[in-house]
Amino acid sequence: MATLEMPHVTECTVTACSYNHDGCHAFAINVAGHNGTADCATFIPLSTRGGLDVVSPQVGACQRADCVHNENLECTAAAVRIGAGESSDTANCLTYSTR
Repeated sequence: MATLEMPHVTECTVTACSYNHDGCHAFAINVAGHNGTADCATFIPLSTRGGLDVVSPQVGACQRADCVHNENLECTAAAVRIGAGESSDTANCLTYSTR
């Protein structure tokens, strides 16, 4: 899969993330997690803003092999949404769905 074909992050509602200021400003995110969660592994809860000024973030890697959108550890979803996890100190891929 070419970089231009990677799914874009269309929404992030996790306001505590350094990369989220009026949308995700990370160049790419990684999805990880365990025990049924698909955590945004790029989530950084710092007061310092991070990321690029102009960016269309995409999924760089997905470690959730049990997701229906995961093919050879690459995300095949058209787009992904990121939102709050079970605790306030995590961010999850809301597009994650088990096989």
